[in-house]
Amino acid sequence: MTRIYFLLGGNIGNREELLSEAVRKMTNQIGEFVHASSLYETEPWGFTHEQNFLNQVIAFDSNLSALEILNRTQAIEKELGRVRKTTQYCERTIDIDILFYGDELIENDRLSVPHPRIHERSFALFPLEELIPDFIHPVLKKSIKTLKKECTDELKVKKFN
Repeated sequence: MTRIYFLLGGNIGNREELLSEAVRKMTNQIGEFVHASSLYETEPWGFTHEQNFLNQVIAFDSNLSALEILNRTQAIEKELGRVRKTTQYCERTIDIDILFYGDELIENDRLSVPHPRIHERSFALFPLEELIPDFIHPVLKKSIKTLKKECTDELKVKKFN
């Protein structure tokens, strides 16, 4: 079993319901749900939009390979109305990113794990710090707590109700 950390996010539609539905579908298709951070409301990163994102980090234990998980999470995104656009940063119903797959390093044309921009994004670091503050990033060799302290991203991140 491998512990996998995911970042969920979305800013279109019923954001809370879409995140909950993603977790339900992942529980049926990925493995055993372990824990989840609080919900965080964050400004869009890399573009402007009138609706903020809701983000959450969740953890699962799974026997699936990282690529099998990627295939399943992309199918879940599609089921929940995600439309992939040519621009990297845009509004979406749901986004499911694999942040960590144990402490493995994965690099291929479809997947980079650990997620290559975790340390640049407060919206990932706030919920990660809530769950695993002392986890050492396998590439950067720093704890999540330290990465959050050093992060220069100034977009607002606040706990959501």
